[in-house]
Amino acid sequence: MIAHHVLFWLKADTTEEQKTAFRKSLDTLQYIEAVKMYHIGTPAPIERAVVDTSYTFSLFLLFDDMAGHDEYQVHPLHKAFLEEFRVCFDKVIIYDAH
Repeated sequence: MIAHHVLFWLKADTTEEQKTAFRKSLDTLQYIEAVKMYHIGTPAPIERAVVDTSYTFSLFLLFDDMAGHDEYQVHPLHKAFLEEFRVCFDKVIIYDAH
């Protein structure tokens, strides 16, 4: 399996309406056939020195293999999400693991 974990920090001036639209667009990514499991979240209220709660949204996806990951990257739903919301990103960090 390939785990794909994306942390998004949205720009400070992102409106609540934009955040709602952002999350709705993230939800569409679950319909990409290669996605076997997905989770969208926001920081949990955990206060420990080793826990980073500074991000806005977390997207966690699982794929069967690298081919599934690669299919996801070029899928029209993923491309549409990036085209519409890339302007909202202040920072993005991706962790891929197998």
